[in-house]
Amino acid sequence: MQSRIRDVRKAKGLTLADVAERCTPPTTAQTIGRLETGARVLSLIWINRIADALGVDSSDLVALPDQQYLPVAAVLQEDGTFAPTKEERIMVPNIGGAMVGLRIAVSTGEYRRGDELWLEQLQPEAYASALNLDVLVPRPGGRFLFGRLLGREDGKLHILPLEAGARQQVVTDPAWIAKAVRLIRKL
Repeated sequence: MQSRIRDVRKAKGLTLADVAERCTPPTTAQTIGRLETGARVLSLIWINRIADALGVDSSDLVALPDQQYLPVAAVLQEDGTFAPTKEERIMVPNIGGAMVGLRIAVSTGEYRRGDELWLEQLQPEAYASALNLDVLVPRPGGRFLFGRLLGREDGKLHILPLEAGARQQVVTDPAWIAKAVRLIRKL
């Protein structure tokens, strides 16, 4: 089993020390480094601790045999676009069982026609993690509400639809919601 801890950590712009501090209980940067390189055995307990510290699913930290990566050809920086100084790659995310998709058929808000969104399904106890993010909310009769989660109060969600001039809607806590985690856009 190969670890993707380094790829995820770097994609989030975190140092070894940042991840070590975010672990519960905190650990050292050396320990995280050893776990990344395989110098220390990566147990399930460590995978879960580091996943929590990085804010990802534990499955995102394990490279699967058929896992895909994109080689980074260039890096856009403030002073121009340059070839990377060392080999870099972008990991293609694992799609877990708690993911759903949303296809954008008409431009609305910051989304364009043809965009696709990957959304992570959340249970009520995790709704706070979607605060101020775009969410998909199931409604009766096979309908959905899509908009920005403004807050949750007394078992009710406050959602602002993305259409111009739309009014805030209040929805009694549904069984689940899904927060937008990845935008796929064709150029």
